[in-house]
Amino acid sequence: MSRPSDVEEVSVKTQSRDTSRLPIPERGGAGGPANEHALVIALIPAHNEEKQIADAIRSLHEQEAPPNMIVVCADNCTDGTARVAEAAGASVFVTVGNEHKKAGALNQALDRLLPALRDEDSILVMDADSILVSTFLSEAQKHLRDGVGGVGGVFTGRSGGGFVGMLQRNEYARYARDVARLKGKVLVLTGTATLFSAQTLRHVVWARAEGVLPGRFPQVYDTNVLTEDNELTLALLHLGYKVVSPRGCRLTTEVMESWRDLYRQRLRWKRGALENLRDYGLTRVTARYWGRQILTLSGIVVTLAYLLSLTWSLAVDGAVHIHPIWLAVTCVFVAERFMTVRARGPLQMAIAATVVVEMSFDIFLQGVHAKAIWDALMRNERKW
Repeated sequence: MSRPSDVEEVSVKTQSRDTSRLPIPERGGAGGPANEHALVIALIPAHNEEKQIADAIRSLHEQEAPPNMIVVCADNCTDGTARVAEAAGASVFVTVGNEHKKAGALNQALDRLLPALRDEDSILVMDADSILVSTFLSEAQKHLRDGVGGVGGVFTGRSGGGFVGMLQRNEYARYARDVARLKGKVLVLTGTATLFSAQTLRHVVWARAEGVLPGRFPQVYDTNVLTEDNELTLALLHLGYKVVSPRGCRLTTEVMESWRDLYRQRLRWKRGALENLRDYGLTRVTARYWGRQILTLSGIVVTLAYLLSLTWSLAVDGAVHIHPIWLAVTCVFVAERFMTVRARGPLQMAIAATVVVEMSFDIFLQGVHAKAIWDALMRNERKW
């Protein structure tokens, strides 16, 4: 991959270059990583997260290899996030004039950190609602080697959310199963928690500055997108890096507690992914991502045909008649839903085996995807 010799001199453009607000800790301090010459900095972007920020920070303090510094990026907070974070032992960086939400908050902090870090130093970016297992950082550091651009987490859903929360936990269990079967290979480094080397992030900044990657400004995160984590993954892959999510890098994250919140979350995710692909175009990297989009679109068409067939038979004959082909499709769907949620226990397997529950959720997700495709094509107003 192309790595300019002066990549360490490229920094993110934000409103201030004052690095004094984020003093870099001394190297080789007590409780730091095994390599005394390398630092690990944890960044947690947070907007009104006073109720859960302490748990996220605590999970970092309890790491086998704790970070040398924990920085909470308090972004336009109107609650006690900063106060709670400081009490939990984190440094607090307050964003200035940020209008770009999570991506903008991280860019402002990285602008101050990256110039002071060495290539071998690393930065963990994690969500305020994530709780890492104690081995996360030690396992991530083992995999963060030459050629690996980022080491992400394998997440499961936290309790809560009732019925819709249960469905998300089953969905996340399937995701973890798929990652395990692929031996850590992933399509996206999610924002729940990912470890990057400072050198890799500087390379991204340089590539944006040179026009090698999309993005209006030389910064780590593209603030013009809906899904900054997905876009950064594509950026790393186009620069020749690999991305992985090892089995040992586990964490729990929040689930949406209502159908309305879940709809908004998934609409943003799916539309953002489509727009990221549009920005990068068809390349050797994006070909498989475009292929998955086509496969998903095919699934929407098949599901629509399935429902129309049932509706037609009910309207004509007054009863539901399932064609043998559709019956076979239903059986395959039920078997897949049943087997892929084994990690959640017998009760969830039994629930997953019911056609109504799982297929209704699948139809919901496909409907959201169809809406995302429409919004992207029509360039409708984008909402976070």
